[in-house]
Amino acid sequence: MEHKERAGPVNRLSACDTGVMETIAEQFTGVVLVGGGSSRMGANKALIRFGGEKLLDRVVVRMQEAFARLILITNDPDKYNYLGLPVIGDIYPGRGPLSGIHAGLCAASTPYIFVVACDMPFVDPKLALYLARQAPGFDVVVVRDGPYLEPLFAVYGRGCLEPIESILRRGLRARVVDFFPAVRVKYIERGNLSDFAGVDKVFMNINTPQDLERALQFLE
Repeated sequence: MEHKERAGPVNRLSACDTGVMETIAEQFTGVVLVGGGSSRMGANKALIRFGGEKLLDRVVVRMQEAFARLILITNDPDKYNYLGLPVIGDIYPGRGPLSGIHAGLCAASTPYIFVVACDMPFVDPKLALYLARQAPGFDVVVVRDGPYLEPLFAVYGRGCLEPIESILRRGLRARVVDFFPAVRVKYIERGNLSDFAGVDKVFMNINTPQDLERALQFLE
């Protein structure tokens, strides 16, 4: 299991975070993985309504609070051009989120990217910036909760490219974490993030109509 659902309110950036954001902006590109067929949802989950807005729009707005550069990864770009953002397709299509991370790293002009899935409605910009600040000296920064990792709200550096490509070139659909043994990974323990009031629901993702109903219960 790579992506765990949890449950808690979203922090917003304050004026005092402006300097941090400007520094991070030089090093990071935000990457939103728009995803594939949404077969379990029965509809394109990126475009479903979450409260008064599309789910993808909600994620994009929150990512833009943290990162000045933002790109979308999708193989169906025409549906998302309305956002006015760069839209990049997979170089190795059909290989799941790992190919999206790879495409984001190839497209970004910065040494790091911050990756989030489009089905995570409670993105916390402050937590994203906190993880970004842990990046120097590492190729991956990822939250760990016991035996589980949260690789779709995480930092990836350019040092990840070669290990990821070595997996994708084999033609296999691999888990995101399969290349971690080949790079420098900094694990941030979930239990150490209690200062972030909304951390319990940041990692909640929506794959099914039941997930959507449950997430809407946490909508403020």
